[in-house]
Amino acid sequence: MENILNWIIWFPIIGMVAIAFIPRDKENVIKITAAVATGLQFLLTLVLWQNYDAGNGSMQFMVRAEWIPSFNISYILGVDGLSLPMAILTALLCFIGVFVSWNIDKAVKGYFALFLLLDTGIMGVFLSMDFFLFYIFWEVMLLPMYFLIGIWGGPQREYAAIKFFLYTLFGSVLMLVGILGLYFTCGKTFDILELMRVAPEALNGVMWWGMSAIKVIWILLFIGFAIKVPVFPFHTWLPLAHVEAPTAISVLLAGILLKLGVYGILRINYGLMPDGVYWFSGALAALGLINVIWGGLCALAQTDLKKLVAYSSVNHMGYSLIGMAAIVAAGEANGMNLKAAQAGLGGAVFQMFNHGTISAMLFILVGVIYDRAHHRDIEGFGGLAAQMPIYTGITALAFFAGLGLPGFSGFISEAMCFIGAFPVYRGIVIASTIGILLNAAYFLWAFQRIFFGELNEKYTDLPEINRLELFTVVPLLVITLFFGIYPAPYLDIIASTMDEIIHHVVSLATFAGM
Repeated sequence: MENILNWIIWFPIIGMVAIAFIPRDKENVIKITAAVATGLQFLLTLVLWQNYDAGNGSMQFMVRAEWIPSFNISYILGVDGLSLPMAILTALLCFIGVFVSWNIDKAVKGYFALFLLLDTGIMGVFLSMDFFLFYIFWEVMLLPMYFLIGIWGGPQREYAAIKFFLYTLFGSVLMLVGILGLYFTCGKTFDILELMRVAPEALNGVMWWGMSAIKVIWILLFIGFAIKVPVFPFHTWLPLAHVEAPTAISVLLAGILLKLGVYGILRINYGLMPDGVYWFSGALAALGLINVIWGGLCALAQTDLKKLVAYSSVNHMGYSLIGMAAIVAAGEANGMNLKAAQAGLGGAVFQMFNHGTISAMLFILVGVIYDRAHHRDIEGFGGLAAQMPIYTGITALAFFAGLGLPGFSGFISEAMCFIGAFPVYRGIVIASTIGILLNAAYFLWAFQRIFFGELNEKYTDLPEINRLELFTVVPLLVITLFFGIYPAPYLDIIASTMDEIIHHVVSLATFAGM
């Protein structure tokens, strides 16, 4: 078990190297190799889960090795309750993504090699505990995503890829400045655990350009992570990237990449700058509200089904932001507010996972209908329930999960975010419930136009969803229903780590350096 994190990160690279030696005309062999690499990675994450001590919220299965000792740069890996569910989700969606990509017939070798490189980049971010290594994996994701959208995407793929690249690179540059600020201010170390110990005191009272260094670094890092979430107004790259990306890449983009932003804020901003958490929490809650309302209104205005689902991601990630802001309740004397902080933070992290499964399911279902009709115009369908009853039933369940209906996992996490934030941001929570109405409006509006009414004559021969497509979507539906009825297994994994984050922030926040 001591090297399991290494295997989880680097298994896709082994698959990528194997693909490099497979002749380009052996397309099925290439696809099977990618499936084996991601499948074994997923199995390893399940083994990790089985051996993970949920009662210990600290880092486990750590790997440490010197890398560039002259600059105190090390190769450090670790996993806790915040990163373990994301690692499992990453491995699952990458495995499913291979089968969603089975119809790819353009430059198959290059596509799956880049797909596996993207897998490693994402997994590396979740498991890295050295800030320099974290940043390298963060940047590694850029290259394959740029080419996967730019080569295998839709008609505007080049523009979408460039816009994604520039937005993300802009955030990365700001993040790099923040990393350097931490490095030179906090004892010249990139070790995240060490920075969590020394940064709150080292940054205390430090002023840059007449402003607290905590505020400067917080904002630099926050913008870098916020672009990924994406937080309004940094969200404009997302809908186009989703619309133009191949289905499997949309699955990874919504299911995993957006979560990297929330993960980074919790791991880095919350861990290294507790004072900044209290200073910025009100703005974070307000930005969450804007995401919820703006994303819902934009989704309601769409006629392209894929763009509707893309804007729904902006809406749903807003709930995570509101839940994260609830951590400030723990700083109050009332014990019930400690419970509120636990609910809010737990709900934010649970929402990350739930949105990953639900959005992935939605994008797969959009891809299913696009492969048959070759368009995504909501008004261009009608009456598909009679022609594709199985597809209609699964889509109905996915839409109900997306709108947060009780019985589905999204309802639990959104409710927890509201419960946590209500004691400290009552007005924001009340206003954000409008997002629930908007969710119902745009999902039910789309469902009614696509599946009800008279069947469009062009689609009288439209084939039903097939077994391969069911294989990709049914597991996600089962997970969504299971955690909607019985969320305890997930909440048990994250509880101890959430308590440690809350204790760390509350105990080290001094406000003296602000």
